[in-house]
Order: sequence, then structure tokens, then C-alpha cells
Amino acid sequence: MIRFLTALALLAAPLLANAQTVRWGNAGEISTMDPHGSFTTVNAALLGNIYEGLVRHDRNLRFEPALATSWEALAPDLYRFTIRQGVRFHDGSPLTPADVVASLRRAAVPNSPYAAVTHMIREVTQSGPWTVDVQLRGPYPVLINDLAGVSILSEAWMTRHDALLPADPARGRSAYTSLNTNGTGPFRLVSRTPDAETVLERFPDWWDRPTHNLQRVVFTPVANDATRVAGLLGGQLDVITPTPLQDLDRFRATGAIRVVEAQDLRVMFLGFNVAPEHQVEGQPRNPLADRRVREALARAVDVPALTTTVMRGLTQPIHTLIAPEIGGYDASLATPRAPHDVAGARRLLAEAGYPEGFGLTFDCPNDRYVNGERICRAVASMWARVGVRANLNMYRFPAFMTRFTANQADAFLLGWANTPQLDGFSMLNNVLHTKNQRSGSWNGGRISDPTFDALVTRAATEMDLTRRTALMTEAFAMERAAFWTVPLYREPMVVAMRRQLDMPASADGRMRFWMARWE
Repeated sequence: MIRFLTALALLAAPLLANAQTVRWGNAGEISTMDPHGSFTTVNAALLGNIYEGLVRHDRNLRFEPALATSWEALAPDLYRFTIRQGVRFHDGSPLTPADVVASLRRAAVPNSPYAAVTHMIREVTQSGPWTVDVQLRGPYPVLINDLAGVSILSEAWMTRHDALLPADPARGRSAYTSLNTNGTGPFRLVSRTPDAETVLERFPDWWDRPTHNLQRVVFTPVANDATRVAGLLGGQLDVITPTPLQDLDRFRATGAIRVVEAQDLRVMFLGFNVAPEHQVEGQPRNPLADRRVREALARAVDVPALTTTVMRGLTQPIHTLIAPEIGGYDASLATPRAPHDVAGARRLLAEAGYPEGFGLTFDCPNDRYVNGERICRAVASMWARVGVRANLNMYRFPAFMTRFTANQADAFLLGWANTPQLDGFSMLNNVLHTKNQRSGSWNGGRISDPTFDALVTRAATEMDLTRRTALMTEAFAMERAAFWTVPLYREPMVVAMRRQLDMPASADGRMRFWMARWE
């Protein structure tokens, strides 16, 4: 904590006088500056100010042209994009269709961290002086949604720095792109000191017409909630994320702080490693492979208590894995999959052969989600009431991801917002589908069911909206019956900032500083 206070004190003096610098304190550090290196909202929240895609979201999260001025479907599995002319990268070089081709190919390599949004891309080619064709693996209705999250880099810059492949820190890979950037966005990187400070400045040659009046954005990781709050109240920070819910009354009581609230698209849930061969310490077989055990753990969790106490009534229990605003949502599934029932949970554990319960590891990131650590401690306490002893492991998000991608945890806390696609296929394909080179990239529970996978595969290429929604509903109903996860709530979206700063709180968790203004 002393180190963070010192950093904030040093930050304050030279910048307080400059009202066009926004100092952003975030609970955690981003894992890489490579825009294809980690498919996480926390990384995209910062890098989305530096890099751009062919498509982007507007203030209301509607899709609009960005580095592509238009697109057309030549066939259900073939799209043509017209690339915007006159765009420059931050190093001064012009954007060309070749850069788009190289970037999409880079993001779509097998086992890419961005397989979540590139799994259907078969090939990318330049088809004309300013057009690029994307050939898909089959008909696919949400390509435009996917491409809103894929950044475009300079091919020459990547070649010069031996960075034509993404650098995934969760797999121990680093490259020049891990610390350096060259995008086309409204801000460019000035300096980067991991775990201390990252400074961005306004890019004067941005192709779009700027509406913001910022000159600099200074990103500082401040893990301790109290330190982050003190920095905002004391004037050393201008905006903090996430905002500790227990401090909202303090912020609202002062005229110096603005609290912006929105409904986050992210659904928080508990996941289990269900693979029969997974080793749970002290057990001859994996208890979590038994559906009765998973249902017992679901019944043991009092979700309404979590939302009213830990989350201070700022959200409500949710019974689906996707929010109502997400494509594929079906209200028929929005009922409790199991009641809170301690006695029933104990009976199920006894039926499964665990009358005395068992122990498991429970992995939680402590710098990623609103009140995440408090939620995990509360859940562990609830499981203890039915005899399940959780060995709670708290990690900073990069360390959590290393264990998560290696399927090392028995149980874990995770959030999924289905962005940038805003479509439930994202959850089905990336979190619940069997893990392979192009699907299941976030399947930390090693879920694998051929019938479920077949439904997801059919939904991927179904162009009829009614039939597609029915397929996704059937798949979500299978997950619900299997208790592969325990949905908890939609994460509250609360952003506290200096009164002079006018900035939207985006439901997808992005920090869009090009939409901000100092008043």
C-alpha cells in the first residue's frame, strides 16, 4: 500500500494543474500491450484507446464502421470489406489493406488468444486496391460482431520487430508487442512501466473527428481499494475502476465526485472442473464430475444474500449465463435452476458418496471484479455449511489466468460479458464448448459433451434467426440441467470520477476516453 501511495503522491504534483490529463486508477495491471495477446476486457479497456478494428461500437453499443467504411456479404460464408483511406498509424505510416490481411491472419492463428472472435475465419485476402475478403468456414451470421474486437496493426512494423504472431502472456510468450504499440486510435503510447504507470497522449493525426478535449491519459494500477478511493478523494486520481461499492455513499456525499452507473453486460458465475480425470486433492476420483455434487454446490449458495449484502443491493440474482440485452437470450430460462437449500445440498452430497463433504481449491482474481474477493469468501463460507471445505486462492488476474488456462483450479469465479459480439454464441462456443484449437478457449472447467458441441456447431452456421435462437436455447438448457456453472448476478457498473470529467460508463466495461471531456 505504501508503494501505491508514494506513486500517487509523485503523480499528483505535476499533473494537477493540467486539466486535460486524466489519471485513471485501476484495480489491476493489464497483462500485455499486444492487442491479440489476451482476450480480456481489462486489456481491451486500455488498448481500445490505442488500437482500432474494422468495426466499432458507438456510445450506445451499436455497431458502426471504423477502419472499414463498408462491407457486404458476397455469400453466406464470404464478406468483402472496403478499407478506409487516409488513415495513419502512430508511427506515421499509412494504413493499407495488407495491414488488415496480416492482422486478421495474426489474430486467427490456431490456439490464438483471440480464437474467441476469429474461429470461423478460414482465409483473408486482398481482393482489390482497397478491399479485403474474409472467407469463412461456413455460413456465419455474427462476423461483424466478432470483428468489433479485432485490432489492426501495421504489417511492416510487426515484420520489423518479429511480431507476426500474437504474444500470449498466459502461455509465457512475450514479444516486442508486449510493451510497445503502433495503432491507429485516438491515443498513442508515450511510456510504459509495468505495475507502475502507462502514459497515453492524444494522437493529432487520428482519422476521425475528435469530440474529446483530453491531451493525456495516465493509467496506474492501484490494487488496494482504500488507496484507490483515497487517490480519487484526494485529487491524485480522476477516475477509478472498479469502484468499491462500500464507498458509494462517501462519493455521493461530496460535490467533487461524479458517480456514473449503468447495467454491465457481464454475468458473474461459479465454474467447476468437471473432467473425470481431474485430480482433486485427497479424493480418488473427481467429485465435481458428478452432477449431484455440482447441484449440491449450487444449492449451498445463497445468491440473494450475496446481492443484498456483498453487492449492497446494486444488482440482482440472475439465472441465465447471458444478460437480456444479448442475442440469443430466452426468458423461459430465467428462473432459478435450484433453490437455496442447505439440507438438500447435504442429501445430494451423501447420495454422491460424500456424506462428510470434501476439500477443493477455489481460485478467485482479487483485482478484476467488483467486490470479487468478498464474493469468493462469502461463497466459501456457504460451501463450508454443507461440508465442502474451499481452499481459497486469491490471485492477481494475470496469475489467475495462467492457472485458469491450464485448468488447474477445482472451482473458480469468472465473469463473461459476450463482448464484442453481444451474442450468446460467445459464451456457448468459448466457455462451454470442448476445448480445441478454435473453440473452448475459455473452457476452464474442461466441459466436454458431444451433444452440446453439436448444438453449438449448428448454431454457428444457422442463418435463420428463429432457428438459431432455438438451437442456443436448447444448448443453454443443457448447461442448466448439467449444473456446469452457477450463475450469480450481473456485475454492477459503477464508475466514480472527478466532477469535472464527463465520461460514459459503457456496459461492456470499455474505457472510451475519446468520448470523454473535461468540463
